Amino acid sequence: MSTLHCVSLSDRDGIRLVDSIENARFEMYTPEPVAPREAEPSAFCFPVDLAVELRTTSLRLPKLAGAIVRSQDGRTVTQSMNRSGLSLDADAYDIEMTTAPMKLFVAVDAAVSIRYGERSTTFEFDDPTRVYVGARSFHERPAGTIVTPDDPEETMRAVSLLGSALKTTAPERSFPTLRGHPPLVERGESFDAPDHLESPETGVTLVLPPERSAVYASAPLAYYLGATVVPGSEARLDVAGRSFPLAPGGDVERELGRTLRQVFFLDCLTRTEGYYPVDLHERYAVEAAFDVAFASLYELPLDEQLAEYLSIPFADLEPHLPAWNLTTDVRPTAENVEMLPFVANDLSLVRCPDRLSLTPPDPEPKAVTDFFRQATHTPATGGTSETLVRGASDAAETEEIVHPRPADTVEHAWVGEGFPLGASKATAASYRRRLERDVSDRTSIDITVVCNDEQMREEGVVAELYGLRDLLQFEIDIRYDLTREELTEVLSRPTNFLHYIGHVDHRGMQCADGFLDAQELDGVAVESFLLNACSSYKQGEALVERGSYGGVVTLSDVANTTATKLGQTLARLLNCGFTLRSALSIAQREVFTGNRYIVLGDGGLSLCQNESGVPGVLRIEPQENGVYEIELEYYPVKSYDLGSVVKPLLETVDKYHLATGTVGKFEIRSEELIEFLELERAPVRIDGTLKWSDELSTESFG
Repeated sequence: MSTLHCVSLSDRDGIRLVDSIENARFEMYTPEPVAPREAEPSAFCFPVDLAVELRTTSLRLPKLAGAIVRSQDGRTVTQSMNRSGLSLDADAYDIEMTTAPMKLFVAVDAAVSIRYGERSTTFEFDDPTRVYVGARSFHERPAGTIVTPDDPEETMRAVSLLGSALKTTAPERSFPTLRGHPPLVERGESFDAPDHLESPETGVTLVLPPERSAVYASAPLAYYLGATVVPGSEARLDVAGRSFPLAPGGDVERELGRTLRQVFFLDCLTRTEGYYPVDLHERYAVEAAFDVAFASLYELPLDEQLAEYLSIPFADLEPHLPAWNLTTDVRPTAENVEMLPFVANDLSLVRCPDRLSLTPPDPEPKAVTDFFRQATHTPATGGTSETLVRGASDAAETEEIVHPRPADTVEHAWVGEGFPLGASKATAASYRRRLERDVSDRTSIDITVVCNDEQMREEGVVAELYGLRDLLQFEIDIRYDLTREELTEVLSRPTNFLHYIGHVDHRGMQCADGFLDAQELDGVAVESFLLNACSSYKQGEALVERGSYGGVVTLSDVANTTATKLGQTLARLLNCGFTLRSALSIAQREVFTGNRYIVLGDGGLSLCQNESGVPGVLRIEPQENGVYEIELEYYPVKSYDLGSVVKPLLETVDKYHLATGTVGKFEIRSEELIEFLELERAPVRIDGTLKWSDELSTESFG
């Protein structure tokens, strides 16, 4: 069943596209009332989940968007980027729009002009014209479930089928919408897989030692290459009659990750010879350093492409590779086989620690240890000092806090026992739950703020920070001093995000008439949450186990001022479309002892879509004579994951960039910087401090 539907607007002329399962909605305006009618998806050259037909003289999008114009057979005719308008003679066109919260297409058989306003993109037609609008959800569902016994060689058979989800084996599979979600994996007595799950014929074989850690670490690469995984004494990749060793230094996991990064990156460059012939910054950089014929590479079958890719030494290519999004540490236990489809879908680098590390690699910063030594465990009814903590708990002394090795990626997740410091804790159940979410008819994003301590009402202002978006409808409900029964009712009512402010200890979450222990609840309907209280991880874990997809919790005591600042920062970042993991990693840099917060469950969950597609943090460094040096640090989300491209709307930027990590540095004058900041509300780092674009005045850059 499609998650997308289209409705006419009630307050103005136009239509609204709604993706209920991704909390995404997008409006398109017309100069006259329109009545969209269902149309055939065959009106578009690429697959769509929803197709509607309407008749109008113009169609306006309330944001700046690029356009890739193709003929009906998929051949690229021209592009409209960086607010450069164009006019097209009468013909049949299939136009793909960028930066929408879903794959968006407009098809017409007429003359059309594309014009840009300050914050809008408009299609103009000479006369009333039949226009087709098509959309495809970024949401993907697995096509089946593989059952495998615990034997590593049987697990290899399961991993070999992950690539059955690929929608193409051409370099375009580096786009997130052309990969497809791998089938689920479950444990069982004997191997079993649906007949329709077939590995693509890629000619790629991964040879690995029959060890669980090696097999688990291979899942993302095997999925992306559509590879067959077989046992062998020497780890290697066999392609096109050649063998490439995968553990020359004995570290199979590292080499599997390096191979994935190298192949994926070169696919992103090679695909510019196909349906998406964009000017890509990274391609120009690689062509300047290496003798690579991308046009010839594009025509080769996958196995021969790989052989050419891997002939380039990784060490030579590494300086050109963009930041990778995620590293996942997966404890190589039998039950964690269920995580393999999800780490593969994320294209995560996978490491398999052989034991829990309970000793941090470096001593805790003195400021942190001093803080916890001096913090006052003040009862909820007394104390107003700045060392007030949100409900002291002795639970942390009996729980395992693990210290995973640092990861050189944007985000870091842990799968296994214990509560990780410096990483989010992921579970297969939380990932699977979001896949199984029912499509609803919600028309808004629901936020519930619960403040259960009068002294903490200052943080209640976070309700004002949610919903600061023009194209999204939020329903904000703030509640004070709830009883146990009232909080139980809140947790049982469907809501997209719960922001709890108050006290937590070993008895549970404090209420006006006692404590509510989430571990005693049968189920919850809250999708995601922030439990901004001391040692809230046990209560958060209970929420995830009982129905939530993911949330942010604390591993230890936190001061009231610290919690308030982090809560407010996190709220604004979530409102900008950052994932739980990304939002927390940014907020932690701003807050003393912010490392005591972690994400539980599905850390890749977003509360809403970012206005321009990929959320990012803008870094500004003043230079001389009114010139500013800027960098953009991008954070992938489900809808614009690894392989997506961005083009900042700046006059100095004439090429696309891969949308991961830092893009820039660019030098611009104050006038252009002010105009850029006015495009959307976004986090800005200036003078080492996180600020917000809508709070910076013209005088700041005069």
